[in-house]
Amino acid sequence: MHLRDLTQFLSELSENNTRPWFIMNKPRYDILRAEFLDVVTELIRELGSFDKQVAGCDPKKAMFRIHRDVRFAKDKRPYKTHFSAGIAPLNKRRPSAAGGPTYYFHIEADGKLLFGAGEYLPPAHRLKAIREHVVNDATGFSKMLKNKHLRSTYGDLQEEDKLQRPPKGIDPGHPLVEYLKLKSFFVWIEVPLKLNAPDLLVPQLASGMKDAFALVTWLRGVPEVHEEPE
Repeated sequence: MHLRDLTQFLSELSENNTRPWFIMNKPRYDILRAEFLDVVTELIRELGSFDKQVAGCDPKKAMFRIHRDVRFAKDKRPYKTHFSAGIAPLNKRRPSAAGGPTYYFHIEADGKLLFGAGEYLPPAHRLKAIREHVVNDATGFSKMLKNKHLRSTYGDLQEEDKLQRPPKGIDPGHPLVEYLKLKSFFVWIEVPLKLNAPDLLVPQLASGMKDAFALVTWLRGVPEVHEEPE
């Protein structure tokens, strides 16, 4: 894909985040989105070589819309300033009652590439199930955290929105209490986009996501739960 054209478009969109500008530049967007679809298609094929559960994903359903949902947002800018995709079994890239991890990446206007995997802000009932699984499978969870590929690429789980105190019902003295405070079980890394080497994008993403496979596998072992009625 033409990465310089993409970042240039996103940069201009950042400065002109209005519907008239977008309509005037939609032909550019359509070309870039078609190229991005090719990237996602190739990436799914590469991921399928080590994770058979995502081998049949629909690349069109994996791509996120560029339109922002502004119904309840203070920020009324209509468009995102990045291209993004989430790849998960059965095309379920968003949190659900059954839960499950997603491979995710996006390209920013400033030329940054972010990629990773896991469950980002899962719904309350799913988060509770993950925490219970941490307690019940402490040995397996600790072994996963020590996976050399996961540690080498990502370090540790992300701590965004981490609780200050242990959740209700969790022993403050539990050896994994700092992980039990997490609201997401996700790893990601942000790196400069290799603008001069677009052919390296998919291999870089596939390799990085493969390094998160230990976390993906562990999360798939969390017992299935059903959303609690209000």
